[in-house]
Amino acid sequence: MSAGSAGPGESALRGVEAVVLVGGRGTRLRPLTLSAPKPMLPTAGVPFLTHVLSRLRAAGITHVVLGTSYQAEVFAEYFGDGAALGMELEYVVEQEPLDTAGAIRNVADRLREQDVVVFNGDILSGVDLHGLVHTHRHHSADATLHLVKVDDPRRFGCVPTDADGRVTAFLEKTDDPPVDQVNAGCYVFRRPVIESIPPGRPVSVERETFPGLLASGARLQGHVDASYWLDLGTPAAFVRGSADLVRGAAPSEALPARPGEALVLDRAEVSSEASVTGGSTIGADCVIEAGAAVTGSTLFARAHVEADAVVERSVLGAGARVGKGAVVRGGVIGDGAVIGAECELLDGARVWPGVELPPSGVRFSHDC
Repeated sequence: MSAGSAGPGESALRGVEAVVLVGGRGTRLRPLTLSAPKPMLPTAGVPFLTHVLSRLRAAGITHVVLGTSYQAEVFAEYFGDGAALGMELEYVVEQEPLDTAGAIRNVADRLREQDVVVFNGDILSGVDLHGLVHTHRHHSADATLHLVKVDDPRRFGCVPTDADGRVTAFLEKTDDPPVDQVNAGCYVFRRPVIESIPPGRPVSVERETFPGLLASGARLQGHVDASYWLDLGTPAAFVRGSADLVRGAAPSEALPARPGEALVLDRAEVSSEASVTGGSTIGADCVIEAGAAVTGSTLFARAHVEADAVVERSVLGAGARVGKGAVVRGGVIGDGAVIGAECELLDGARVWPGVELPPSGVRFSHDC
């Protein structure tokens, strides 16, 4: 979400507010999301949502409504009314799952402006907000979708557009997709369109709202760009996104330090004989002992990596411990879990909070 602008200018965002949907349970990121909602997981030193909000503020959007559900109180406890960010934040709790469009409709009574930018709260994006809103207004669209081109669109629903960028269809996942551009999870709606979504029941934005708008003759516009984009819904993507933020490959206004190979937070102890690289984040009060190598990983507060251990492309929860000479590659270690000396965790292995794997030299490739 670029704070800069090429062409449309800062004035393009006058009369714009934002909705950020943060109600998901983040099941694909368990066990990390057992203790915190996905948008509140530490990501490059701060809760992921901080990166989203700070870039909205930098782009000139100050009124934001958060659509919450799972552990809803955590958001208000951390961000309050938004004054510390120079914003006005409001919270609307989703009492039962309403799907994407239903969640957007659920916050309609808090909206004030004619144009509303909507974000999925687990997307790390570099979309130029000024350009997105300019596209929306230039074409007098009812709704505008941020679209990105991907190498393998078979994993997504495709969104074809005509020569003028107008959306022509919404296609389900297929083995032979006709286009390589997909829905990036960021939209601009005219507020009356939001108010027309049926209230009080689950509504899918892709399967019901957008196809219904097309059928009615409404103008749906696509805004395609080549900006950074990543869905942080899986552990591998979460680790990659955090590392990209630390190294400056992904945009953020909230990084606690200058971009570099590592972000080491307050009171962390990193031995001069340890290696910390690849955009790793070492949380507050962590300990990295001599001979340890941490690469492209995210360590929450108080994690401990003992001597000669290797941690690659992994997440260590708060207070987790990796024993001497152990190897963790592509793993997710829950809060307070202990990996015994000489153990090896292979890609995809998850260790649940509080579990202790004894020193053994055994390889684990499954949940523990």
